[in-house]
Amino acid sequence: MKPNSPISSAVRMRSLLALTLVYPFLFQSRADAQSMTLKETKGVEISGQWRGQTGLVTKGPDGKVIFLYGEVQPSVICSPLQVCDIELQGGEIVRDVLVGDTVRWKVEPATSGAPGGQAIHLIVKPTEPGLVTSMVVTTSRRTYHIQLKSHPTQYMARSGFDYPEDVSTRMADINARIEASTIPGAGIPADQLNFGYSISGSARFRPTRVYTDGTKTYIQFPESVAAREAPVLFVVSGGQNRIVNYRMKSNMMIVDFAVDKAILISGVGWSQEKITIKRGG
Repeated sequence: MKPNSPISSAVRMRSLLALTLVYPFLFQSRADAQSMTLKETKGVEISGQWRGQTGLVTKGPDGKVIFLYGEVQPSVICSPLQVCDIELQGGEIVRDVLVGDTVRWKVEPATSGAPGGQAIHLIVKPTEPGLVTSMVVTTSRRTYHIQLKSHPTQYMARSGFDYPEDVSTRMADINARIEASTIPGAGIPADQLNFGYSISGSARFRPTRVYTDGTKTYIQFPESVAAREAPVLFVVSGGQNRIVNYRMKSNMMIVDFAVDKAILISGVGWSQEKITIKRGG
């Protein structure tokens, strides 16, 4: 077929016509992909704020950079010819590691610790400086969203995370230890109380201990003694027994002043039971 033949001219015309019809759709598709609705724009802004915020970064042992998990998207700086070690929580099982740029970023797993409590380490290595990508790590406990950046010379050798639930657990443990060291009823540590009381007599309600904080007196009975079975309290003052007000809190009798000597009495006549309490022995 000759270049200027009617057939070749017809072929060129059909090709031009086809391109004329196709090009608008190609450009329109690209424009549609680059434009966003108001909701899409809002979503991108929210994601950008989370990724761009400056979160809490602290120093851990051996120079480890500690991020607070979930606060913001952590940004880990790496460098060519160096390795970045991202340490996950001990006992966590890694499900998947997804990296945006798998060609110029290499991520390899490593482990440390004894079996049953091993920690997973992600060893990250960029091939060149000036790279930015994202990494998603899914585990048996949570999902990590991490930004990776490569710098010509600067890098974070070690990085890891503090977890809000761990902080809550540690606070609960501390509170439990404080509560265990606090005597029931007094609400203050035992070393600030005076236990210098003697208890004489034999009765079913014989107190297990008596103490004062200098303001109140606490008389603790066996668990079997309920409020309705508590004895009557008499305070010995000036050689006389006088009834004083008190309140019961579970098996604890609380008197609103420091008692020097008191008598606990239950029943009358031959069935009467009595306990004497005296400060200082």
